[in-house]
Amino acid sequence: MFVKRAVLLMLVLLLMSTDAFAGSKRVFVTIGTGGVTGVYYPTGGAISRMINKKYKEYGIKATVESTAGSVYNINAVLSGDLEFGIAQSDRQYQAYHGLAEWSKLGPQKRLRSIFSIHPESITLIASIKSGIKRLEDLKGKRVNIGNPGSGQLQNSKDVLEAAGIPLSSIHVEQAKAVEAPGLLQDEKIDAFFYTVGHPNGNIKEATSGRIKVRIIPITGKGIEALLKRYPYYAKTVIPIKFYPKAENTRDVESIGVKATFVTSADVDERIVYAITKEVFENLEEFKKLHPAYSVLTKENMLQGLTAPIHRGALKYYKEAGLLKYIDPALIQ
Repeated sequence: MFVKRAVLLMLVLLLMSTDAFAGSKRVFVTIGTGGVTGVYYPTGGAISRMINKKYKEYGIKATVESTAGSVYNINAVLSGDLEFGIAQSDRQYQAYHGLAEWSKLGPQKRLRSIFSIHPESITLIASIKSGIKRLEDLKGKRVNIGNPGSGQLQNSKDVLEAAGIPLSSIHVEQAKAVEAPGLLQDEKIDAFFYTVGHPNGNIKEATSGRIKVRIIPITGKGIEALLKRYPYYAKTVIPIKFYPKAENTRDVESIGVKATFVTSADVDERIVYAITKEVFENLEEFKKLHPAYSVLTKENMLQGLTAPIHRGALKYYKEAGLLKYIDPALIQ
């Protein structure tokens, strides 16, 4: 009798150590985000908490990693160092088509999109003392354009080129976004670019210090041409109510991209399905976690994607009747 009970106990323990969702062993996944003061980090945290709440159901444990940003996340996802990453929609497009940082490597056809998240505005902050009031005033100034591995680096270059401002005409700095407000307040730079969802802690820090600043509009004929040239850019507006200590008196016009949630074609379908389902079926709860999420709908979270949708996400979208909102070219 004792032996039978021992065998029965071993069978129960074995069943408990497997995933009831798919009959496989428990899995651990990591989500690459960005700097801890940006929106990517809390976004990854929110997604991980959602899936971790259902650990008994899915057998999936998610963790979050602070990273250098979009380019790093995409490369780490493709190499298998991360299962998921958050990346700007333009970087997703460039990686999949073998452009920018991926021009030598070629098209990254294993990249897959899952959904898009909040809009991100290319934000240009300048000190009042610098005299910068428009893009053209950046010439001869000390400007932080973003660190290597970040999405904003290419955004800054695109804007400067569109405005007819060669990099050789400015004093280029490439510090991380978290460092830029301090550099501006210490008068070591005159301005910095940051592609981010609003409100943002770094921008609040930059606008609340001893050195008075203004947010510079990103507009003009060159910018209009940029919008026509690249499908992943769109016009945005930065609400000045989020930054009452800035010198601006009205909302600021700019352009931007979307934050997107990406993975690799190699990641298990059931894992992607589970995460997609939890985010979409708890969207109202998710939206409460950050003001940048307030504009999210199930429909617009399927826009701004340029890599094929992962098969696990497609499985959920089909069940939920959401396929009609997806570009047919992204369905494989």
